[in-house]
Amino acid sequence: MTMNNKPEVWLRGPLKNIPALLQPVAHALLQAREELNELMNDFPDALLWQKVADMASPAFHLQHMAGVLNRLFTYANGEGLTDYQLGYLKQEGQPQENIKSADLVHHFNLQVESAMQQLSEADENILTQAREVGRSKLPSTALGLYVHSAEHTMRHLGQLLVTVKVLKELT
Repeated sequence: MTMNNKPEVWLRGPLKNIPALLQPVAHALLQAREELNELMNDFPDALLWQKVADMASPAFHLQHMAGVLNRLFTYANGEGLTDYQLGYLKQEGQPQENIKSADLVHHFNLQVESAMQQLSEADENILTQAREVGRSKLPSTALGLYVHSAEHTMRHLGQLLVTVKVLKELT
């Protein structure tokens, strides 16, 4: 059971409008969104840029999770990054005094919604098609990018969870 006493998203059944092969990706992203929203509810803005044991701050994880989802889904579409996306990448982890926890959570939520929309429109016939990643044009596939987006999001959610809990205990 999740923190809100519902079964985890993957145990709630298939998601409408999501291709069968992409159900696990969608389930993981929705699960991450639920857990992140609950975790960050009322998180003090003053702690956003704090680090534990010189590890990444909560703000970095929130920025990075949204940014990576955006970039990986762009690559899955067979597109390169825009100047805006490259600029966002450069600013991930750079302290910004006026940034609020709620704004970062909202940005992540919007990115999950965008990802869900892309997944709902995905053609299962292109999932094994080659895709290039980054300036080095590293090889992947559309499916590989979708799966990694879910795995990467959950990895950072776990790191965020530990960091947030430790920071709350220290204050």
